[in-house]
Amino acid sequence: MSAIALNPPLTLPTVRSNSSFMLWATALTVTLATFMELLDTSIANVALPHIAGGLGVSQDESTWVLSSYLVANAVVLPLSAWLSRVFGRKNYYMACVALFTIASVLCGMAPSLGWLIFFRVLQGIGGGGLAPCEQAILVDTFPPAKRPTAFAVYSIAIVAAPAIGPTFGGWLTDTFSWRWCFLINLPVGIISLLLTSRLVHDPVAFTHERAAARKAGKLRIDYIGILLVAVAFGCLEYVLDKGQEDDWFGSQLILTMSIIAAVALIVGIAWEIWGTKDPVVAIQLMKDRNFFIACCLYFLFGFTLFGSTVLLPQMVQQLFGYTAMDAGLVVTPGAIVVMCMVPVAVRIMKITGPRILLGSGFIIIAGSMWMLHHLSLDADYRSIVICRMVQGLGISTLFVPTSTIAYSYLPKNANNKASSLTNLFRNVGGSAGIAFCTTMLQRQGQRHQNFLSANFSNLSQTAVDAQASLMHKLQGIGESTYDSARVATGLMYRQLQTHAQMLAYVDVYAIMFALCLIVPFVLLFVKPIKAGGAPAGAH
Repeated sequence: MSAIALNPPLTLPTVRSNSSFMLWATALTVTLATFMELLDTSIANVALPHIAGGLGVSQDESTWVLSSYLVANAVVLPLSAWLSRVFGRKNYYMACVALFTIASVLCGMAPSLGWLIFFRVLQGIGGGGLAPCEQAILVDTFPPAKRPTAFAVYSIAIVAAPAIGPTFGGWLTDTFSWRWCFLINLPVGIISLLLTSRLVHDPVAFTHERAAARKAGKLRIDYIGILLVAVAFGCLEYVLDKGQEDDWFGSQLILTMSIIAAVALIVGIAWEIWGTKDPVVAIQLMKDRNFFIACCLYFLFGFTLFGSTVLLPQMVQQLFGYTAMDAGLVVTPGAIVVMCMVPVAVRIMKITGPRILLGSGFIIIAGSMWMLHHLSLDADYRSIVICRMVQGLGISTLFVPTSTIAYSYLPKNANNKASSLTNLFRNVGGSAGIAFCTTMLQRQGQRHQNFLSANFSNLSQTAVDAQASLMHKLQGIGESTYDSARVATGLMYRQLQTHAQMLAYVDVYAIMFALCLIVPFVLLFVKPIKAGGAPAGAH
């Protein structure tokens, strides 16, 4: 008995807290689910034409496969912190992984578009709870000095998955079927659940706080808050996703949805601040200056990352004649740069601090946008890939310092609530970036086309001479004067459209360049942070 008393066995919690292996195993476990969720989103984009053909629906109808997921995801994101407190973080996280996995299998077996959309809503509900829980788990698992490295591993999945998704999705669809774009999640989901059940545990402080709140009756269901949040972000996501297709406020439905979203958002903020003692969204965290700035940076991070990731593959397919697979190979080298450079960025941050690294990253991204702004229709694969690789170099410096700034002055018990807000801002920023880029692309393309068409005869003597030369060649192979003029005009008009569209792309890249240059000035307002991620002067 005395031997037992003197030499107590090493308990599992002690091993978990002291073992570096367990720390990194936990980080890789939660990163796996993130990779699965983001990969599935980008894969679905590529598979849309095949889904439309396989289910016998139009291309426009098939876009609801994307919209339904995004809307459900946007609704759940701000509620995830509250749901974690109600059910326990580990339980809620595993439920989200299980729901996402099961819904993925059902999507792959869907017999019709209606069922597929319903299963995508379930998938979005599961996927919306993953990222906030994962970030909170990383923050609570790792001490401040090791958090940057943990977030580095996590950020690789965030950037790499959307980059390799189109290539992988194109291969799956062409080799097997669009259904495998969803069925592939089954083994990944099972592995994630098994690892999570063994490695992930709720922090003691979180468990005690949750138990005390439940005992005091503070975990009441805020029905009004949930309803307002769901309506606000559901309608907002619909507006951002469908606005360009429906001519924005020219559509009565988009206008109505915008008004509902604005009213619900304003009333929801007021209710969460003053109307309830246990809000579902911790808006009061915005009082912390660093956290507020970090949320704005997350918005810009999502805006530039997702907006540019949509633009580049679309540009090379539309104007340069690349296939979907080739377009994926344009994006992939940038993801490789990110994966290689994120660990280097963590080491640099220990020397420079997060502000200097983050500002430098956005300046590098601005440089890549400036390079893209100067592309022409004569650009080759190498030139385009170099632009993307420079952008990847900048992106590799963003996520870790932004996360460090976000959590620098927050109390530990606020990590769960904070992660919901940071992910919400990043996702809304991504949706806003895609909507903004596609809208500006269409409007600038139309503007340039109108200008070039109106000034075609006076714009370039070279163009006029080229049209006359083309007519002469057509007449030389037997075409009549009328037919040769008609065909030559059509070919020249097609070329004019291509030039107009290229000008539109470089215009959008110029706007993205200007937005990136705003960030270094915003960073001047960030309170100083130590290299390890703790506030300056903290102990």
